[in-house]
Amino acid sequence: MTDSFRDKGLRKQMVEDLRLKGISDERLLDVMQEVPRHYFVPDSLYEHAYADMALPIACKQTISQPYTVAIQTQLLEVKKNHRILEIGTGSGYQAFILKKLGAYVYTIERQKLIFDETKRLFDQLGVNIATKYGDGHAGWNEFAPFDSIIITCGALEVPQNLCSQLKIGGRLVMPIGEGVQTMTRIVRVSENEYESSTHGIFRFVPML
Repeated sequence: MTDSFRDKGLRKQMVEDLRLKGISDERLLDVMQEVPRHYFVPDSLYEHAYADMALPIACKQTISQPYTVAIQTQLLEVKKNHRILEIGTGSGYQAFILKKLGAYVYTIERQKLIFDETKRLFDQLGVNIATKYGDGHAGWNEFAPFDSIIITCGALEVPQNLCSQLKIGGRLVMPIGEGVQTMTRIVRVSENEYESSTHGIFRFVPML
């Protein structure tokens, strides 16, 4: 797998664009400048790898646009050694960013073709990310509670089963709505109390 001077230059421009759009977490921006996004897109779409747009992958799914990855990650407030659950592995790009930020990442994918392809990619990259083939609605109780949960597909409501797998003080970030979604952050402030905030309009594939 190659990472050319051209690729690095395009990533630098991508990161500058993200900064102009309001992404302020410099540690996150450094990681996004380091990680070759073109490793995670289909070869046929290589020329578009650093455009700020979602791109199609297998099974009618997409790799989220860089700004979406950045805003969701920034809302998680990732710290080293955080345990993070991702629902919707997809291309693996989001999980890889979280891993590079120093988190322990657990990711679930329900499309078998995507699961197999992305697991092979993780192996090829030599990255230790826990992967699971299955229904993300159930979460991954074996490794709960989590510091953060990120859902990379749209849902009509917050899955309460996933909220219960957050630590006290933990954050869940997900798009909520039908057709277009509102990026929402849920913070677990006590055993039975949660606070929510909204962070813009996005468009995601639905949570199946």
